[in-house]
Amino acid sequence: MKRRTVLVAMAAAPLSAMLPLPAFAQKPIVLGFAQVGAESEWRTANTESIKSSAKEAGIDLKFSDAQQKQENQIKAIRSYIAQKVDVIAFSPVVETGWDTVLVEAKNAKIPVVLTDRAISSKDDTLYVTFIGSDFTEEGRKAGRWLLEKEKGKPGPINIVELQGTVGSAPAIDRKKGFEEIIKGDPRFKIIRSQTGDFTRAKGKEVMEAFLKAEGKNINVLYAHNDDMAIGAIQAIEEAGMKPGQDIVIISVDGVKGAFEAMMAGKLNVSVECSPLLGPQLMSVVKDIKAGKPVPKRIVTQESIFPMEVAAKEFPNRKY
Repeated sequence: MKRRTVLVAMAAAPLSAMLPLPAFAQKPIVLGFAQVGAESEWRTANTESIKSSAKEAGIDLKFSDAQQKQENQIKAIRSYIAQKVDVIAFSPVVETGWDTVLVEAKNAKIPVVLTDRAISSKDDTLYVTFIGSDFTEEGRKAGRWLLEKEKGKPGPINIVELQGTVGSAPAIDRKKGFEEIIKGDPRFKIIRSQTGDFTRAKGKEVMEAFLKAEGKNINVLYAHNDDMAIGAIQAIEEAGMKPGQDIVIISVDGVKGAFEAMMAGKLNVSVECSPLLGPQLMSVVKDIKAGKPVPKRIVTQESIFPMEVAAKEFPNRKY
């Protein structure tokens, strides 16, 4: 008897059905970030860096703007604790008053990262790391530049100072570093010092008061950030004086607005303080989540730009 071979046609199964089932897709890391506010060009660039870096890193970012009020930041941190985010990061408005809320985060086993500004606390286990600039060194750089600039000139050299937000780490440290350098030279004297709260409008307002009180007695302005310096430049011009010539102007940050002022001959020098901390923050957040060791202090590398190099450097500025 002749055997018949029967061929059974099978519908082609999709390739995916033949492969082992994939593991469940990993949930994205959730990062709660409490920002200071939007007080300056610097802060706007800092926010943009954090938002775009989170997107690139595939991190789910929950973002809040504290409008420069500590109570708003504390409220945001408590909200992140309630939402059980994976990591909390924030740029503290002021140095003190954080222990209670950070103990709450620690008890909830949510690691905390400080960015841009430090806190003053006896318990350094309340945060994993601090990413940011060395503000004291920025103040020293400003002081060293001034010493070099005024070398051989007779005294007195009268300085007015526009401080940052009262109680904030950059205001405290930039003042300290600057004074540390100039105190050894009796020619230099800070004759007026007041907060301009890191804003352009307040910088202008306080400089107007300085000019009213001291007039042409002012030789140097040291502003803790570029925005206050730009506000002060307007006040100096409105008083019929030439910023950058009649009054030497030193500021900190290195934002585009400062480079424009330097190119116009109205600002003498800007000490860099980079706001582009986003990529570093996202890398640290991933390391923390993966259980990798993270250094307690991560310092941003920065430079100093006198007006003579402003035009050459301007095209390279990212903020």
